[in-house]
This record gives sequence, C-alpha cells and structure tokens, in this order.
Amino acid sequence: MVFSSSTFMFAFLPLVLLVYFIVPRRASKNTWLLLASLVFYAWGEPVYIFLMITSIVVNWIFGLVLGENQDAASRRKAILVLATVFNVAVIGFFKYEGFLAENINALVGMQLVPNLELPLPIGISFYTLQALSYVIDVYRGEVAPQRNILYLGMYIACFPQLIAGPIVRYQTIQDQIVGRKETLEGFADGMRLFIVGLAKKVLLANTVAILATKILSLGGPTIGLVGAWAGLIAYTFQIFFDFSGYSDMAIGLGRMMGFEYLRNFNYPYISRSITEFWRRWHISLSTFFRDYVYIPLGGSRCSKARNILNIAIVWTITGLWHGAAWNYVGWGMYYGVLLICEKFIWGKALAKAPRIVGHLYAICIFVFGWSFFWITDPAQLLSYWQAMAGQFGLTGDLSFWELTVWEYWPVLILCAVASTPICPFVKERFMSWVEARPARRIGEDGIVNPRWYDTKELATFTAVPASHSRDVAYQVASVLYDIALLALLLMSCASVVSGSFNPFIYFQF
Repeated sequence: MVFSSSTFMFAFLPLVLLVYFIVPRRASKNTWLLLASLVFYAWGEPVYIFLMITSIVVNWIFGLVLGENQDAASRRKAILVLATVFNVAVIGFFKYEGFLAENINALVGMQLVPNLELPLPIGISFYTLQALSYVIDVYRGEVAPQRNILYLGMYIACFPQLIAGPIVRYQTIQDQIVGRKETLEGFADGMRLFIVGLAKKVLLANTVAILATKILSLGGPTIGLVGAWAGLIAYTFQIFFDFSGYSDMAIGLGRMMGFEYLRNFNYPYISRSITEFWRRWHISLSTFFRDYVYIPLGGSRCSKARNILNIAIVWTITGLWHGAAWNYVGWGMYYGVLLICEKFIWGKALAKAPRIVGHLYAICIFVFGWSFFWITDPAQLLSYWQAMAGQFGLTGDLSFWELTVWEYWPVLILCAVASTPICPFVKERFMSWVEARPARRIGEDGIVNPRWYDTKELATFTAVPASHSRDVAYQVASVLYDIALLALLLMSCASVVSGSFNPFIYFQF
C-alpha cells in the first residue's frame, strides 16, 4: 500500500485517523498506531510481517540489556556488536543473498551458492536502520532504553515513514512518543504538507515518469543525443518529486498525529557543489551514515589517506544500501570520488567561482549520476553514455517527433521551476511586507539553508500581522493559498482514482 493509492487515501487513512482521535489515552493511541502500522505493512508483505516483529522484539531486548549493564564496558561493547551483526545480517540476507550468490557462482564457475530469489521486504532498508540507530544511541547513553515494547514497535513500524523514510532516529522523537500534543493547527499544517507531497508525486513525478520510462527503455542507439538527455532529465525530475513528495507526505502524516519529523529534502537541485547536494538530498540517510559510519571510522580527524579511505568506505556502503547490483556500487563510488576531489583538489576553487559555474557543475554531475540508477546492465550503460555524447546522432533511429519529447516541455519547465525555492522566496517577501520587517535571506537564514532541518515552515502560511490593512491582505492570501491546495488535492485525487501511471521508485530500496 502506498500513499498515492485510492485504498490508502479513501479507506486506510480516514479509518486510522478516526480511531486515533477517538481513543482517549496516549497508550491507546500508540497501541492503535502500532496495530495500524502492522496492517499497513502486512497489506503488501503478509509473510514478512513476522520479520518486522522479530526485529522489534530482538532490538527491544538489546536495548534493555544495554540499559542494565551500564558499568560493564566490555559486555556492553559485545552486546552492541551482536546487535549490529543481527541487523546487518537481516538486511544482508534478505536484500543481498541473490546478489552474493550470483557473483560468487560467476567467480568460481559453478553453482556453489544457491540463489533463493527472495522477494525484497518492503522498507527493510529504512526500518532496519532505525532499529540499529536506536540500539547504538542506547549504547552511547544518548537515549534511555524503551521498556514498553509496544512503544518501541510503534517507533520502528510507524506507517508514515515505514516504506521510504525519512529515517527517523529514536532520539528525535523519544519525548514525542508519550509527550506529543495533537492540535488542530498541527493537523491542518500536516494536511497541507501531505497535499503538497501528494501533488509532487502524482501530478509531477508520475507525469514525467511516462517520458522517462518510454525513452530510457529504448536504448541509446534508438534515442540518440536528444532522447538520451531528455529521458535522463525527465528521470532526474521523477526521482526527486517521487521521493521528496513521499517524504513530505510522511512528515505531514506524522504532524497530523503530533509527531515532528525532521526534513529529508531541501531543494537539492539548487546546489553549487556535490558536497552541498548531499546536505540537501535524502538528509536522513546522509546524516545516518555520517554519525554511525563516517565519524566512528575517524571522520576527517585523521590523516589525509585515512580520511580518503573513510569517504570511500561510506560511499561504497551508501551505494550498496540503495540496491543489490553493481550499478549501485558504481553510483556510490562515483559520488565518493567526486566528494574526495571536492575536498582535496578543486573544492576551494569551486567555492570562489561564480554561482552559475557551481550550479552548472552540480547539475551536470547529478543528472549524469542518475544514469547509474536507471540502467543496471553495464553494456547498456556504456551505450547510453555514447548516446549522450552524440555518437548515435541527434535522435538515433527515430525522428524528433517520434521521440515525443516535445509533448512534455510544459511539465518539464514546471518541474524545473518547482525544483527551486521560488515559493518560499515569494512567501518570505510577502510576509516581510505584512510584518513590516526586513526580508530574510532565505539561502542563509531561512528554510533553504542546507542545514535547516525544521519542517514547520514547509507548507504553512502563518504570521503576526503588523497593521489592520496588511492583516486583510494576509487573510486574503491565506484563503487563496488553501484554495490552491484544495485544487491540487482534487486534481491529485482525480489522478489516483483514474488509475493513472503510478510507479514508486523507492520500493526497490
């Protein structure tokens, strides 16, 4: 079950919210949310629900044992190692068994390891990292062990962020598990953010996905230079609006029920370097690997050679996390090399270059990088790169009209505009006039700052008006804003009901 489905929007979500706000006590709400989350997961993965329950129980036990052995350093370290091995083994077996079997068998030239061809448990990459982060934080003494297994289960299995994140660390919401407050204002803000995310997914990502799927599946010799770049640009917008839209919906759903999740995307396509890009793209994943892998390895507080090794290790793991295939390993190594080069070779020169130079540099790198995601066959990948370089002509075996790229230029332009912070920029200018104050520099002080993780301003339109006349303007703007969101909701619902093309990229991760 995905958020952009009629089953979720018109049956599951209304029922969950209705019961959630009817039951009186916090314990009842948390228990109901756990049960609803297990049903949500079992809807698509009825067998693997036992795997999730096992993960909850085992990590709950690890947390309790760590909490009861505060003075036994060696024992605590052994417990942490066991917890890490367990969680890595779970994700390793179910996600990478087939990949390892294929490569080992190819290496030895015989069927040495059986390929079980296990279906990938949905969301295992996300909920396993959440469980592991909880155990590590208990070990570090940053959080107290959760003694109520139902509450820990609700944290790990909570359906808003279960399938595709954001990866919510326990320390972020430990106080919210029992102390959150549901308010009408918070529910309305969450609903607004959910609508924005739904529109990103259904109206933008799904539309450009048609072009990306059609063009990229034809192969480099068929589509030529124009088709290769147009298809990859369409895929660049598809994966952004698909994933960031889902994250917005997840954060919005959490806010409806009183949770405050951290931001997962912050206009990554306006970056001027790849270092900045990864501060803006999938923030919860990059911060997880920074805090739980990169820094424990030594981070940057070590020799230059060791620092390079640490970056290489982190990005090889990051690539593998995204998928059990060599193209994902190549994608991780691609970014690892670029980040190393930015850090030690051309990063300072890039920072001093004109802004447009940095933007063009980053755009070329991340657009090209998405080719690793779409094309899994190395032979096809090389052919596609040849098409991008023009070796098969402008349009390959097709005519310009047969490529149908021209039919999508309005939505591609809309996607390009929506990838920029034009909306927060306009809102900030308007609100500064309403409040009679200087406008914030949104790139440094406001919500476009790459280190800005708060989500309270993402889809709200609130202010403290400065005068009666401006108060009227503010009220009119607020009403028009909600009318626009209602229109987006109706269009999105119409698309969902019609059964339009509705792929979801991050199911495979």
